[in-house]
Amino acid sequence: MPDDDEERFREFVSQQWGPLTRTAYLLTGDRGAAEDLVQSALEKTHRRWSRILRKDAPGAYVRRTMINTAVSWRRRRRTIEVPLLDADTIATPDAYQHAESRHQLLAALRRLPPRMRAVLVLRYFEDLSEADVARLLDCSTGTVKSQASRGLARLRADLEPPSTITETSLQEDPA
Repeated sequence: MPDDDEERFREFVSQQWGPLTRTAYLLTGDRGAAEDLVQSALEKTHRRWSRILRKDAPGAYVRRTMINTAVSWRRRRRTIEVPLLDADTIATPDAYQHAESRHQLLAALRRLPPRMRAVLVLRYFEDLSEADVARLLDCSTGTVKSQASRGLARLRADLEPPSTITETSLQEDPA
């Protein structure tokens, strides 16, 4: 790799490390796995850096590589660390309700299938258009729309507090 290309790669990594790591965290749900994912994607990118620069789309290439790698890691189903059960954690005071809500959202996001999670992360966290997400994931815009709709519905259902009123209690006669 010529020195100029090497310098441009280093510059790209230093500028994009934070945003790529945040995206990878949302894809994996684990900070260590997110850093591993970014490193793996950057390693694969480095091998083809000259060609990627000619196409002028290094960010899109790295994101696509991250998504493909995350999906393949998920397929391998390697053993992962088991998080503490809710009973094992210390109750958080109300002052930390925002952090708890964020934790619940990230947990719900982790339960989604990898491609659906990728659509939601790219569409709403990365703020990409449906067409850009479709291009990155190599699928149709309709697929992005349906995956986003289903993913949001699953997140809402997962995060919605359970109803205390049941259908049978509404039908009972108060007398």
